[in-house]
Amino acid sequence: MGRLSGKVAIVTGGARGMGAATVRLFVAEGARVAITDVLDAEGNALAAELGDAARFYHQDVTSEAGWAEVVKQTEADLGPVDVLVNNAGILMFKSLLATSLEEYERVLRVNLVGEFLGIKAVAPGMIARGKGSIVNVSSVDGMKGANSLGAYASSKWGVRGLTKVAAMELGHRGIRVNSVHPGGVDTAMTNHNNASRETVNERFTNVPLQRVGGPEEVAAASLFLASDDASYMTGAEIVVDGGMTIGVYYEGFPGAPGVPEA
Repeated sequence: MGRLSGKVAIVTGGARGMGAATVRLFVAEGARVAITDVLDAEGNALAAELGDAARFYHQDVTSEAGWAEVVKQTEADLGPVDVLVNNAGILMFKSLLATSLEEYERVLRVNLVGEFLGIKAVAPGMIARGKGSIVNVSSVDGMKGANSLGAYASSKWGVRGLTKVAAMELGHRGIRVNSVHPGGVDTAMTNHNNASRETVNERFTNVPLQRVGGPEEVAAASLFLASDDASYMTGAEIVVDGGMTIGVYYEGFPGAPGVPEA
């Protein structure tokens, strides 16, 4: 406990799912956290639950002026920003040929431009203090391709490149920039019907760990990168995917679950 004692963090998309799990874990580890989201009811409820250690601010991450206001409010209410977790994102399933330019650009603006603006908003203060940690949430779909995810995968691959460049440009100024790449995670984004974890697991039998991930497991990776435990890490990619990017099981072949070894 106390791995983030005395630190102030901003977590975008923090009202539910992986963001909310990250907020709760950061507060438990001693941080004061600014929760930002477009989901006002959920964000305010989470802030009320966590008490003085958290504040909620409505934020559209695609607005540069909105970013400036969030940083200003966070510094006034909680203190200088030590950590940014760029978590806000949207998912769209659609083939490339069926995707309109407007739809494609909207996904890029939230998932990629939002993170770019976040880095620009917090970096000056971190540079002035000579320290900081930025965690960019990408995806396993930023490590591979997947049909129907043209806009999403484009944005998440872009986050990888953005992270590398930011790590190089900000490292000599004391700021670490790393990325987290979740696989299938049991959140509202993927579990639309609020099914039980056991039911959702049935869709992940081709993954080596044979289950969906929990939002708290992704939050743990963000905590590590945000903390001083990762003080010599920058430009790194932590994949939290149950082995999804390793490959998938060929059903019925030796080595798959329930199949004899030979």
